[in-house]
Amino acid sequence: MASRERPPLRIVISDPKAKGEAVKVKVRGVPGIPYSDSMRKSKEQERMELPIARVSRGLFEKLKLGEVGVMTLRFIVGGKKVKVPFKVEVSDDVPEGEVLVSDALLLEVIGSTEGEAEAFRAQSWQIAVGDDVAIRLAGLEIGDYIDGSLVGLKGLRLKITGGSDATGTPMHPGVPGTGRWELLLSGPPGFRPRRKGERQRKGVRGRMIPDPRAERRKTGLAQLNVVIAYEG
Repeated sequence: MASRERPPLRIVISDPKAKGEAVKVKVRGVPGIPYSDSMRKSKEQERMELPIARVSRGLFEKLKLGEVGVMTLRFIVGGKKVKVPFKVEVSDDVPEGEVLVSDALLLEVIGSTEGEAEAFRAQSWQIAVGDDVAIRLAGLEIGDYIDGSLVGLKGLRLKITGGSDATGTPMHPGVPGTGRWELLLSGPPGFRPRRKGERQRKGVRGRMIPDPRAERRKTGLAQLNVVIAYEG
């Protein structure tokens, strides 16, 4: 578990095969589908598990969910788009064109146990991990690979692409170690020039993941970005 003095490390996962092709579905909230505190939409920054959605085999195949099994539902609530990622389960009891989720979750998100949404293969989502996982990642660097089972993606590899600390300071692939530095940058990460040739001095972190036990809350690594590394 994460220290009470430090929020858990968030791992943002990107799926390069997700194209955002959406299907309109009816969403029904039903009792019996697990929905714990570690899944809550209202605690998204500290969510350690994705909530569960049950779908038909036809929808599962139409959205090409077989490799990852993570789907996003996009609702319109009060004129605003609200996106919720789900870990998908296939069930023969789900009618075609419908998605079943926890009734408690749907009430939390849209204020009703029935609604409509757009379903698509998730392009990105985040999972928080405790210190036990963060300690195992310590010493790895941008460009290294981690086991997807650490974030519920058994059988997949994830490539580390970057990250940032609690102040928003980004990891930089050209800086060794875990320390913080002021560098003159001409491009990302850390600086996006508005004019050709523009440079600016910005703070960056080293490319290595630190041991969370050695970091302070205010400057500790808060987010790690990874991408699913498919074979070939």
